[in-house]
Amino acid sequence: MPNLRLALSQIDPWVGDLARNSDEVVRWTKQAVEAGAQLVAFPEMALTGYPVEDLALRRSFVEASRAALVELAGRLAADGLGEVPVVVGYLGRSEHASPRFGRPAGSPQNCAAVLHRGEVVTRFAKHHLPNYGVFDEYRWFVPGDQLPVLRLHGVDVALAICEDIWQDGGRVTAAREAEAGLLLVINGSPYERNKDDQRLELVQRRAAEAGCTLAYVNMVGGQDELVFDGDSIVVGADGAVLARSPQFEEHLLVLDLDLPAASSDHTDGLLLIDGLHLVRAELGGEPQAAPAEPTRAEVAPRLSDEAEIWAALVSGTRAYVAKNNFRSVLIGLSGGIDSALVASIAVDAIGAENVHCVSMPSRYSSEHSKDDAAELARRTGLHFRTVPIAPMFDAYLAATELTGLAEENLQSRLRGTLLMAISNQEGHIVLAPGNKSELAVGYSTLYGDSVGAFGPIKDVYKSLIFRLARWRNEEAERRGEVPPIPENTISKPPSAELRPDQVDSDSLPDYDLLDSVLDRYIEGDQGRDAIVAAGFDPAVVDRVVRLVDTAEYKRRQYPPGPKVSVKNFGRDRRLPITNRWRRG
Repeated sequence: MPNLRLALSQIDPWVGDLARNSDEVVRWTKQAVEAGAQLVAFPEMALTGYPVEDLALRRSFVEASRAALVELAGRLAADGLGEVPVVVGYLGRSEHASPRFGRPAGSPQNCAAVLHRGEVVTRFAKHHLPNYGVFDEYRWFVPGDQLPVLRLHGVDVALAICEDIWQDGGRVTAAREAEAGLLLVINGSPYERNKDDQRLELVQRRAAEAGCTLAYVNMVGGQDELVFDGDSIVVGADGAVLARSPQFEEHLLVLDLDLPAASSDHTDGLLLIDGLHLVRAELGGEPQAAPAEPTRAEVAPRLSDEAEIWAALVSGTRAYVAKNNFRSVLIGLSGGIDSALVASIAVDAIGAENVHCVSMPSRYSSEHSKDDAAELARRTGLHFRTVPIAPMFDAYLAATELTGLAEENLQSRLRGTLLMAISNQEGHIVLAPGNKSELAVGYSTLYGDSVGAFGPIKDVYKSLIFRLARWRNEEAERRGEVPPIPENTISKPPSAELRPDQVDSDSLPDYDLLDSVLDRYIEGDQGRDAIVAAGFDPAVVDRVVRLVDTAEYKRRQYPPGPKVSVKNFGRDRRLPITNRWRRG
């Protein structure tokens, strides 16, 4: 069997930064060539970043992407890297009209190209376009109708893009018809809980259907609400895992593959399944025997559930800060579990020296909460100050008659105003501490708790908040470090401390119960009757459903945060704000 040394470049592209992304392709290709790679692959739309959303509709951006692709091919050759084919995703355009989709020639496409010897030797567009969950690709793109097959060193390599393997048929089945020895798939697959297991099962199934080895390269990093976890994988036709990259890290995965010799005599233009036309590119090179010293196939260990979620939250926060040209963050540190977790995430993301926290006690703030906030700052080494809001609060109450909920929310809004004033003065961005349970039922004060540029735990239920806090402390102990979060912060009953002796359970069900109902209603899209039928108290379900439905306007005004669940508030779940349907 011929041998092919493949390199999968698991990198972090920045949306819109064509120059930086091109530099990264050159840099990682150089590393791959130095490792002896004969074929190098980069993620979906690596040249433009992903997703580009409505930037795809700007002709100037499309043309800049196409020009950058040609320039990149020349750069690779000029740097002595042109002999190794490079597969890279970019934003392209269609050459022909797509009457079925009502789109003219020149419409945007999610494309990939093969760069070789200073030229763009083949281009192709994504065949299956996702239009569910966080994806809106029918809004931006028209699909492609080709199956590109590269003949390289005596092996036929079929190419596909992300959703092409998430849907049945298409390029997977076409690769079998074309008798490919390797199916190479470039991806921009966002993270969500347990997706690594789902992804592995998918590539194993598709490798069997294609009848060949399947190599899957994914990106890492964050883009607004989306986080990309890498998890690039190579599996054999029998489903055996041959190599796997670590999660949430840039990484070059290099391995030697023994692949069947190309034997097909199919010619260009052959019509395959789903209207795909075969397009061949002869790249040359003699078949290679297995090297005397093959590369050691790496199979990175998987992270635990808590470690995986933590890595996603840290990656998303780090990316948002860095890619928006900020260096530091500001957090209102109350001594409660939510702000403590946000501060710990921020410290891991950008370093304690770049994290600034403010304790803003009111007349209702307990001494233990003030002490817990100061103790977290001591343990982590972040910047910490105290600015009491009691004088401001008293001044407001002297000027206007506020009681009950209005009085409680005034404290939160004073804190929000103070955080934004410090942000403006010192140049930090504010991180909002709201969690998914609170956002779901509207227990997050507008223009108070919701103040901020980014919400690191926006997609994390309260019950998971506690598990993550305990995990992070245990992880610190395992490393021989000081646990960042004081035990009292984790063990005390949750409270907003906006009135005397207040605890969250005064107005909400126990969080384990609340989150169970929320998970069924939000992630599971179950209606009220189905949730009651599962054994939940009808009165609890009715109350929770009503709270969720009437809080949509508040959630729309909350900042973005990293998606870690199957369905987040934002790109995933889009309900009308003005809505009188109340049956769940």
